[in-house]
Amino acid sequence: MAEQTAPPVIRDGAPAKPDVAVVRDALGVGVAVGLSGFAFGVTSAGAGLSVLQTCVLSLLVFTGASQFALVGALAAGGNPFTAAAGAFFLGTRNAFYGLRLSQLLALPKAVRPFAAHWVIDETAAVSLAQPTRRAARIGFTATGLTLYVLWNVTTLLGALGAEAIGDTAAWGLDAAGPAVFLALLAPMLTSATERATAGIAVLLGLGLLPVLPAGVPVLAAALAAPLVLWFRGRRTAPAGREKDSR
Repeated sequence: MAEQTAPPVIRDGAPAKPDVAVVRDALGVGVAVGLSGFAFGVTSAGAGLSVLQTCVLSLLVFTGASQFALVGALAAGGNPFTAAAGAFFLGTRNAFYGLRLSQLLALPKAVRPFAAHWVIDETAAVSLAQPTRRAARIGFTATGLTLYVLWNVTTLLGALGAEAIGDTAAWGLDAAGPAVFLALLAPMLTSATERATAGIAVLLGLGLLPVLPAGVPVLAAALAAPLVLWFRGRRTAPAGREKDSR
């Protein structure tokens, strides 16, 4: 009952967004990123995985960065367990998205286990960008459905046509997902604190990339948030003590 009576507005005073506009944005993200499944299919086949193994990865894992990390490590001759561990660590970021989206979407309990499979970068970005709960739910569903279908279809086509497509590095399709996510994230960085957090996270992620296993630099980049908040608290604390002394 509480889920049915939850307030629809997420941000105070935020105007409602037309459903058509939400679906249009969601489809744009889903199509743009879903097409990069071609690159994963080809890369996975080139790493020695069969068509069935490649398709099962997309169906059950469904988080592109982790999938690319796994097949990339295997292609480089890495141990399968080490490759799987790196992919797992890289995918743990989705758990943090889930914590926020569970409150934002307030889905019925029966739906949550199925919706959890679609908690990824793109669905989180589209949902968090919406002004109301209704718009967030529409954005999450449209993005997740479009991306899941396209990602799996193009994974299959890429795996089947690996020899014809050739070198995936020349196509650069694997960059589509991160590029779309950054394009969605950038307009949301409205304050100096948010921009500083994003900047430090980028520096940490890129700086630690050559020295840490796959997936760990992404987790280390999350330290940017507490660092910025700690520094901000240090700056505001003297001002607060000065007011108290007066």
